[in-house]
Amino acid sequence: FTITGRGTVVTGRVERGSVKVGDEVEIVGLMDAPRKTVCTGVEMFHKLLDYAEAGDNVGTLLRGIDRKDVERGQVLAKPGSIKPLTKFKAEVYVLSKEEGGRHTAFFNGYRP
Repeated sequence: FTITGRGTVVTGRVERGSVKVGDEVEIVGLMDAPRKTVCTGVEMFHKLLDYAEAGDNVGTLLRGIDRKDVERGQVLAKPGSIKPLTKFKAEVYVLSKEEGGRHTAFFNGYRP
C-alpha cells in the first residue's frame, strides 16, 4: 500500500542479513533493471522498528516508489548483491511413488 507523501510499503520476510531505516536497497526482479530506493521505515506487528533481521516478517517503507512500481515476486536486496536471471539450467530428479514422491505424471503446463 502507499502512504501519500512518504512512499510505498512492501511486505515480506527477511530471508538473510538485515535491513535498517536509512539503508539503500534495490528492488530486483520482474523488470528490465533493478531500481534503487531508500528504506525509510520498518514495521512488524504494528510496531515501528529501527531494523529487521533474518526471519522477521516486516513491512518496509520505500521512499519515492509508487504502488504500480512493485509486484509480488520481487525482492529487496543490498545494491549489487544479486543479479536477476531470466533463464537457468537445472537437472531435476523426481522421486518415484515408492520413494514417497508423486503418484501421477507431470503434464505440460503443470503448476503446483
